[in-house]
Amino acid sequence: MLIPSWQCCQEGSAIFVGIITRNRNSWSSTQLREALTRHNIANSCFAFPQLISFVGYTPHFKVGKGDLLDKLDAVIVRPIGRGSLEEIVFRMDMLYRLQRLGLYILNPPEAIEHCVDKYDILAILEENGIPVPRTAATERVDRALEAFDELERDVVVKPIFGSRGIGATRVNDREIALTIFKAITFHHGVIYIQEFLPHGVSDIRVFVLGNRAIAAMRRVADSWKTNYSQGARPEPLKLDNALEEMAIKSAEIVGCKVAGVDIIETSRGSFVVEVNSQPGWKGLQTVTKVNIADEVVNYVLAELKK
Repeated sequence: MLIPSWQCCQEGSAIFVGIITRNRNSWSSTQLREALTRHNIANSCFAFPQLISFVGYTPHFKVGKGDLLDKLDAVIVRPIGRGSLEEIVFRMDMLYRLQRLGLYILNPPEAIEHCVDKYDILAILEENGIPVPRTAATERVDRALEAFDELERDVVVKPIFGSRGIGATRVNDREIALTIFKAITFHHGVIYIQEFLPHGVSDIRVFVLGNRAIAAMRRVADSWKTNYSQGARPEPLKLDNALEEMAIKSAEIVGCKVAGVDIIETSRGSFVVEVNSQPGWKGLQTVTKVNIADEVVNYVLAELKK
């Protein structure tokens, strides 16, 4: 919840940073608030539904009283959040308008838009020379079954919009695939399938900030799903040059200033499977000496000075 009248402002602070978040007490949002406070930076949290935008008269945006643009110098976007297509599109519209009106936004709206769409981000990465898993997307069941056969009948079915591994299902039976594909199209969804690449029970998460990979971890699980939120164990990892370059390039391609890049290692080489534009870092923070929230705040301050 937004603190009334922006009372979290530190007296004498010349900079004000907003955090757009569903929950100001979530771990990553709390880390950011504490880091901003350590830097004597005025800050406040608010959620997208608390914003009201005006067109044709001013102020352009309000949260509580007064013009939002008169208060803020920058805003850090935590997860866009669940919502209908209309709600999500409107939230992105507001971010684009705030950016056009001169507010510094981390991440830029265009980067967020690319990264939340699994098909879009993978297509862009492939077009720029980044190795990605073979993937097919279609609205038709028969075409999806053709792709299922082409991918050796061992695939991961994923929602195009989603995170934390929620909804991802490994399928290696044609009848089960048919049932799942029909269910997806019945609800007017897009069938998105990706070849299953054997990678043991671990993958790599690289935290990219600016043009640097500031921390990395190996996520070790008890199954092929390696999301920290689903129980994977973080282990410290020192990246080799090739993986570091792959992660940084993947973020740069879509203009992500802060990104969680997920890489899997296989007998065929390493593949980028996702670029997360609003990554959490609770697990990663336990295995790195880098204070990630401080690094993010320092980056924002450096960008505002440019």
